[in-house]
Amino acid sequence: MNLGEIVRVRLDKWLWAARFFKTRALAATAIETGKVEVNGERAKRAKQLQVGDSLRIRLGPYHHIVTVRALSEHRGPAPIAAKLYEETEEGRKAREAMQLQVKVARSVPGYDRGRPTKKDRRDFERVRRPDRD
Repeated sequence: MNLGEIVRVRLDKWLWAARFFKTRALAATAIETGKVEVNGERAKRAKQLQVGDSLRIRLGPYHHIVTVRALSEHRGPAPIAAKLYEETEEGRKAREAMQLQVKVARSVPGYDRGRPTKKDRRDFERVRRPDRD
């Protein structure tokens, strides 16, 4: 992986090489659905990134705000991929706060149970409308 020779690289290739997405197809889908912004604007997957660009990447409930530090068109080991970007302090704090919220939400009973059962719906209606019992 030649970190210093490349001047510009496609956005979808860089996101894949930096290990934000497992495949370029997933990276392209995220870009097309507006989950990736470059310098505060929506971008197309062929957008040419350069060192110093600011990216906002939404992965599930998490927002990563990173600055491009190096370019690569090839996916390599995670320690090298981590050198391709630097997460901003603001982004790190927001992501850690969201991790805490998700952890608390998952500790609520019934969170991971999926679709409510008939009994769950009856109980919910009983709480919502106590006068109908």
